[in-house]
Amino acid sequence: MKQKKLSTYIWEQRLPYLFAALCLVSGVSLDLIAPQLTKRIIDEVIVGGQLEKLNFLLAGILTVGIGRFFFQYLKEYTFDITGIKIAAKMRRNLFDHIQSLSADFFDRTNTGELMARLKDDIDRICDGLTFVGMLLLEVAVHTSIVLFFMYRLDARLAVIPTIAMAIAATIAITMEKKLDNVYEAISEETATLNTIAEENLAGVRTVKAFAREKFEIKKFLSHNQKYYDLNMRQSKIFVTYYPYLSLITKLLPLVILLLGGYLTMRGELSLGSLGAFVEYSMNIVWPMEMLGWLTNSFSAAVASNRKLDKIYKETPTIVEKEDPVLLEQVHGRIEFSHVSFSKLDEGVQTPYEILKDISFTVEEGKSLGIMGATGAGKSSIIHLLQRFYDTTQGAVSIDHVNVKDLSLKQLRGSISLVMQDVFLFSDTITENVKLGKRERLDSHAVIHASRDAQAAGFIERMDKQYDTVIGERGVGLSGGQKQRISIARALAKKNPILVLDDSTSALDMETEQLIQDTLRRLEHTTKIIIAHRISSVMHADEIIVLENGSIKERGNHETLMAKKGLYYQTYAAQYQANNPQGGEKNAD
Repeated sequence: MKQKKLSTYIWEQRLPYLFAALCLVSGVSLDLIAPQLTKRIIDEVIVGGQLEKLNFLLAGILTVGIGRFFFQYLKEYTFDITGIKIAAKMRRNLFDHIQSLSADFFDRTNTGELMARLKDDIDRICDGLTFVGMLLLEVAVHTSIVLFFMYRLDARLAVIPTIAMAIAATIAITMEKKLDNVYEAISEETATLNTIAEENLAGVRTVKAFAREKFEIKKFLSHNQKYYDLNMRQSKIFVTYYPYLSLITKLLPLVILLLGGYLTMRGELSLGSLGAFVEYSMNIVWPMEMLGWLTNSFSAAVASNRKLDKIYKETPTIVEKEDPVLLEQVHGRIEFSHVSFSKLDEGVQTPYEILKDISFTVEEGKSLGIMGATGAGKSSIIHLLQRFYDTTQGAVSIDHVNVKDLSLKQLRGSISLVMQDVFLFSDTITENVKLGKRERLDSHAVIHASRDAQAAGFIERMDKQYDTVIGERGVGLSGGQKQRISIARALAKKNPILVLDDSTSALDMETEQLIQDTLRRLEHTTKIIIAHRISSVMHADEIIVLENGSIKERGNHETLMAKKGLYYQTYAAQYQANNPQGGEKNAD
């Protein structure tokens, strides 16, 4: 999604903002008419003795008060509602943009940083568009009107607050420049703190299992100290400059009173005008006092907007064609033709090769087993099939169509994936199984898929059965239970392609065998089974063994056993480990 400038969001809400601005000008104007009424009360009623005008002038002050209250309410309500709408739209657009980015972006970007951008930074921008923005505009309008009335009363005295405002503005601008860099660093450190906290809370069991609490606390405290130091820098800058603003605001009314009193005693300024001038000088004080705080908050909003700009500059590397191929029906034939895949890690100039010259074909309804050591490239084959990444060389095809030409929605919607790292949402078991096809799956499909995945047994023993809410990431379930729910989720979709990425590693042999029986009954589903266990792939129509990103061996179980190669060695190691007394014959 193309980034919208902040000015574009504001322009889209120009009518509400215009209404709010008119209310602001009206409220401030009414507020600043009050000293003119005070002037008339002093000059005409108190000094001039025209008592008949008193009720009229008092009614005017009451009307000003009521009108100011009315316009102030409309101003603040409209500013808040409009700013919140813009922030909600910005958050939605940023989230949409993040969702559109390819897997390589998430490989180099941590979750905590993205959370900071979506929440903290947009909140700061929202403050800039609502309360802070409103006050900045009010300061400008208020100051302009006050200076206008002051110059009308006496230009000589009006020069003093003008000079005071210029000095205050210079101090505020200097402070804003110094705060700008600090807010950049605070924003970065906020993202780092979020990442550390998120990782530790998500992996709290791992931390406790390895007794790493002290280490993790120390790591968190070191970044917390950096965050503290940055906020102290911000505070020191603010404390250094704010007293100067405060001094100006305290001296200004006193200077006006002294010089204005001198002019009044000389008969060059009426007593009412002096009273009005002193009241205006008190009125112009609060904008000067607000300048420091407003500059502080505005700097934070600007820094946050720059952070969003960096994310919007990221573009997806996996892009769908403008006119993609849409298959009438996906049958599930898969072909890898001389596929090589290299990846460039952040901070490394030379890409490293993950897959080299991989070729295989899986016909509709057939199965392919993939084995290999950790890091051999097994999961990368699945990533290329789903087009999370593009091949460096060669082509991946489904039903004789290159995946680069297919619609991403149709491509990924045709593949049911059981991932090695099971991810379950904090929702009911039913909703987790329905994931991706919520509207098309009913409760019967969920129950049937759970039974096929051997998950129904433990689910139906729960108090709320399929309506049981799973904790975050499946907290409270065993590894085997999470894997079975994940398998049920894939089976429920009945997609033409089923991929199991080491998805039965936490299951006992008996349960795994029952699931294998289920898979063999899926006659029209093309299956890719990645595993470390021989038992998971031995019934596949073809098995490939990867080593260092290349196909080292291929064939079915019998031919690979006869070769006495890597596959045979794995078989012997696994079954001899399981049956040290019985050896290979008992395993057969």
